[in-house]
Amino acid sequence: MLISQIDTRQGTNSTSEFSHGNTLPYTGMPFGMNYLIPQTTFDDTSWSFSPVSHQFAGIKITHQPSPWIGDFSSFILSALTGDIEINTKTFDQIGSYRPNEATFNPHYLSIYDQRYEVQTEVVPTNYGAFFKYNFDRKIPKIIVHIPKNGEFVLDDSQNKLKLLVRNYDSHFNNDFKLYAALEFDEPIKTTLTLHQNNPEYDSMILSFDDTDEINVKLTTSFINFNQAQIALNRLNNLTFENVKKIAQETWQSYLDLINITDRNKKRLSTFYHCMYRTFLFPQRCYELDSNDRPIHYDLYHDTVKSGYLYMNNGFWDTSKTVYPLFAILTPKTYHQMLLGFYNSYLESGYLPKWLAPDERGMMPGTLIDAVIADAAVKGILNEDEMRQFLDAMLKSATQESDDERLGRLGMDDFNKYGYLPADKYPESVNQTLDYTYSDFCISQVAKLLHEDKLAKKYAKSALNYKNIFDPENGLMRPKDSNGQFKDGFDSIRWGTDYTEGSSWQNSFAVYHDIAGLKKLYSKKLSFLQTLLNLSNQKPAFKVGGYGFQIHEMTEMAAIDFGQIAISNQPSFHLPYLFEYTDHPEYTELLVKQLANQFNDSIDGFPGDEDNGSMAAWFIFACLGFYPLCPGSDEYVFGISLFDKIQINLPSGDNFTIRTNRNQPQNQFVQTRLLNGQELKQRFLKYHQIINGGNLETNLCLLPEIKHDEQLPFSLSKK
Repeated sequence: MLISQIDTRQGTNSTSEFSHGNTLPYTGMPFGMNYLIPQTTFDDTSWSFSPVSHQFAGIKITHQPSPWIGDFSSFILSALTGDIEINTKTFDQIGSYRPNEATFNPHYLSIYDQRYEVQTEVVPTNYGAFFKYNFDRKIPKIIVHIPKNGEFVLDDSQNKLKLLVRNYDSHFNNDFKLYAALEFDEPIKTTLTLHQNNPEYDSMILSFDDTDEINVKLTTSFINFNQAQIALNRLNNLTFENVKKIAQETWQSYLDLINITDRNKKRLSTFYHCMYRTFLFPQRCYELDSNDRPIHYDLYHDTVKSGYLYMNNGFWDTSKTVYPLFAILTPKTYHQMLLGFYNSYLESGYLPKWLAPDERGMMPGTLIDAVIADAAVKGILNEDEMRQFLDAMLKSATQESDDERLGRLGMDDFNKYGYLPADKYPESVNQTLDYTYSDFCISQVAKLLHEDKLAKKYAKSALNYKNIFDPENGLMRPKDSNGQFKDGFDSIRWGTDYTEGSSWQNSFAVYHDIAGLKKLYSKKLSFLQTLLNLSNQKPAFKVGGYGFQIHEMTEMAAIDFGQIAISNQPSFHLPYLFEYTDHPEYTELLVKQLANQFNDSIDGFPGDEDNGSMAAWFIFACLGFYPLCPGSDEYVFGISLFDKIQINLPSGDNFTIRTNRNQPQNQFVQTRLLNGQELKQRFLKYHQIINGGNLETNLCLLPEIKHDEQLPFSLSKK
């Protein structure tokens, strides 16, 4: 699929009450430092773009990874014509456009403002953008709006403008800034700085002699103006069309990592829209100095350091899908990201959990451990790097920080009780399960380094999930400091002891030991029967500890797949758990049905997309395998949704997936053949994919009983 066929508005029709993705229509380079979006309001809101609004406030330079995190280091460029009434409200400056006539591509953005008769075109670079304004009316103007306390410095040449942007609220740095350099191909005639129009914005109006076209080059830096100028100098010999071609070819190279042949054009389009979404985050936070060496700003110590740095990523969301996909498609970039995450550790003192760009401390656990362990078992980290990361993982597991944003919470109590007591800690069930999974990840890295004693210690701690399992209902329940289950349990009550869900969504987060989990069930209430109970009941919920209906509750009820809330990350692996039972066909059926909840429109996702995590889930659903346990080297089978898939591997080899009898009525897998040999296992090893080859899947109308297949990885013996 061509990058020009990707509409970046997928999933943007969202509000705080209901999410179809909570995405923004980002135009930018893959993993770029900045993204560019049309802003449709001047209101101070994280929902600054609406795909159904006809208002056009200008092009926003944004770093917002999620509306729940909010934006930072942002500003807006607007082009106008005619005279401006200085005393009017900022809202009255908003233009108007026709959404169905605008172009929203990853590499190119084009909007015609009907109020001011200006065509705005934008193409991105790694550290900025080129703007082209065409004016159909006289008296052209460009306005720069900086939220809160911005500064403007006009160059003596009258065609360069520097911006100092300070709209960032940091726990660790009170003076974090973005430096921007703008260069115009027409001299600026006059400037007027406004502070009174809107208390939320400082604005500068730039006036020019009458002209039909103005071109603007923009670069940014988190370090200083000199770095922004270095980036600007690199653009000296480039034109708008040059930059557009570079961005187009770069994005196309990412889409071309997977080639699809299929008759279902709508699903094929959805697949490639999700590919675009997957290569947006994390964003680079490093820059290149005058010698093209990577450097970055250490905001914890207010200094410049060498090396890589990445931002805008929450590992609670992305660890299960995004990075296992990167391991196949872009392992070198994955490795570079890990080096950046290690620099975050060196500077903050703990491995990151939610970077934007400093540690936000959101969500339970330290699930970057899964990202590290997965890279380790797949050979993406070398031995020295594994040792460094192992020390970093151990620090979170053994040393509690004075700042609750950093590291793990309550480690002394976790080590004492084998769980986090609910009378001391919020979301204790999720925290406990995430800690046990992280301990498994530590054991995997230690094992690779032949640290056998350490590996055994943390493999044992990884079994602590058993301490909060209730055999009476087959679910995980909170316990107090006396070892008693908390009173008043209700399986559909959200919050308090659980994160963004109830016990149904969160009780099966034992990714590393499904076989061990199965053994905790009885003949009276089996693992399989509990999964069936999860799937076949109503999508009912009680608001519980939240005290009100959060959007994740609404979205789960809306799609009506029982308690499988595919709208949120805790449920991502639930359909694949049937691969550990005598009924793997249930996984095939569920995955095929759940994939229908995705499309390429403004309503494209069943819930928050979250930095590529949900897009990557859909990609794996289409490929026919899923990384249920990052930190192992396996991908559990589902069912391929396309006739032919060719994964173009970094080595130059291909891994080709062919699906025979791929008709809507054939919803089950009859046989699988890997390089001509029938498979008797329910998973693929990483090396079986990355070394190239052919996987052939034959579908059938009715499922066949299979008792002789090898089950996927578990820490405990099956």
